[in-house]
Amino acid sequence: MAPSQVIKDLQQALPDSRFVLQGAEDYDDLNKVYQSALNVEIRPSCIFLPKSKEEISAFLKHVGPHALSGEVSLAIYGAGCQPLPGCANVQDGITVNLSFLKGLAIEEGRVSIAAGERWGTVYEELGKKGLGVAGGRSAKSGIGGLALEGGLSFHSSRDGFVCDSVLNYEVVLASGEIVNANGKENADLFRALRGGGNNFGIVTRYDFPTFEQGPMYGGSVYYFAPSFPEQIQHLVDELQKPDASKDTHLMVSTGYAAMFGPQMMCQNQLYHNSPEENPAVLRPFTSVSPQLDQLNSMRVLSLAEAAKEQAGDSPVIQRSAYFNTTLKADASILQEAAEIYTAGLEPIKPCEGLICSLTLQPHARSLLEASAAQGGNSLGLSPADGPLVSVLLLTYWSNQRDDAAVLETMESILGSIKSRAAARDQLVPYTYMNYAFTSQDPIGSYGAENKAELQRVSKRYDPQGLFQKGVPGGFKLFP
Repeated sequence: MAPSQVIKDLQQALPDSRFVLQGAEDYDDLNKVYQSALNVEIRPSCIFLPKSKEEISAFLKHVGPHALSGEVSLAIYGAGCQPLPGCANVQDGITVNLSFLKGLAIEEGRVSIAAGERWGTVYEELGKKGLGVAGGRSAKSGIGGLALEGGLSFHSSRDGFVCDSVLNYEVVLASGEIVNANGKENADLFRALRGGGNNFGIVTRYDFPTFEQGPMYGGSVYYFAPSFPEQIQHLVDELQKPDASKDTHLMVSTGYAAMFGPQMMCQNQLYHNSPEENPAVLRPFTSVSPQLDQLNSMRVLSLAEAAKEQAGDSPVIQRSAYFNTTLKADASILQEAAEIYTAGLEPIKPCEGLICSLTLQPHARSLLEASAAQGGNSLGLSPADGPLVSVLLLTYWSNQRDDAAVLETMESILGSIKSRAAARDQLVPYTYMNYAFTSQDPIGSYGAENKAELQRVSKRYDPQGLFQKGVPGGFKLFP
């Protein structure tokens, strides 16, 4: 059966549901919701806009056999922030767009968040009640990409990865059955979803614990590249302290954008979970000199304002790609990584619209300890591994003709960084799924035991492999 006939049958079987076909008035707008143009260029035959878990259940019951037989392919769209091509869109298939699944339910000590919400809305609503949640750092980002793949929050040093805070996942399985996964119900699925990605079903709702959250202090400091080695040393010094603060969230970056001229520019993104002005723990990063004072945004702000500022840093619908690896918190190897990156960028600097950065994001010991204390996840990291630093290569550019040059350059830079780190026993075999590109294998990086457990859980809850065979995008559990 052709995809067009599958779609016609779905329209008859689900008459009250909304299916937007190519050529429809709002098709193009619905297909321009991705962060990266690499996904906007993908053209599904149909965009399905469910309004409830029941609609998703009925959809999977009808479409499942056709997807398993190869007649049509599916993709699941949450917020479209991951630039990996095809991870949330599918050429000539059906993209299930979850953006109509809205709603927040705030109860004593927890918040239940529908899959179509964005973190900015969550923070605004919780803020009205003086509450916060360990969610995403960008107001524009969706819930699932972080809650299913790991994720860092402004509170990760205290609370672990975003996925570690999830109390319950509401999931529509391949069979159409709607289940809850938590520490008591479907516990193996619960742990697998904490890092295993969109491999087991369509998650329609996430429950998180809330906490009292007042104003915080944070923002960005921009400065010049000669000061970057000192900032790396400050970062490592803080991470290696026996009593390192659990109230900070630190990111230090070096990068290139034509608007700043030919030189590399650097940025510290700094947050402290209190309203104290410029606390002592942040001063090594806020006092860097010389800096671009007019771009300094450090201030007392709300959680919602912090997330809004982070979202403002993302260019709109450019071509983009992320690559990443993880290193031990060692200043010399991190500095060497920065040198490799800086030298490696030279051949692609003429590419139109190039904006790129090497961003260092810590995984403090306290983060890994909090992760373990909350029951663990699928990621394969333990407190004994820490402290660690996630190394993100983030790249935006304008033209398709530069795709090969940009991607090959980033592959080469990443390979050189990993090679040097491995030679010095500073490489950690963990790749963050949400920052990974096509050539990377995040699930394999979790370790053989964790991968085997994820495969076992997949076979239990999706025995025919709908989310492996019928949903081709993203990182799969089986070859």
